[in-house]
Amino acid sequence: MGKRVLLIEDEPNIIEAISFILSRDGWTVHTHQDGQTAMAKVHAFPPDLIILDVMLPGRSGFDLLRDLRADTATAGIPVMMLTARGQEKDRELALRLGANHFMTKPFSNSAVRDHVRSLMEA
Repeated sequence: MGKRVLLIEDEPNIIEAISFILSRDGWTVHTHQDGQTAMAKVHAFPPDLIILDVMLPGRSGFDLLRDLRADTATAGIPVMMLTARGQEKDRELALRLGANHFMTKPFSNSAVRDHVRSLMEA
């Protein structure tokens, strides 16, 4: 089972919480806070899983998800979208673009951990 996750998120409290949750579960957590340069980070350190915020500075998580799915090098990486925008249209767009899971903020620690585990087992 892979153990590297890239968390693309710009809120420090969320970064700290998810890093803590997943590190305790044995994951190596890398973080990135800018949508404009996120694809370069993905290519430089290919993760086993990406947790991607929708609202990022520079480019949206939806734009990044489109790029991830269009690139043969990253198309198969599981992506869990994370957002404070829990509207049904956002969920539908994320899934249509190829997200493996869509989670809204606030979230429970166990839900993040359990969804990450299940995405890696799929």
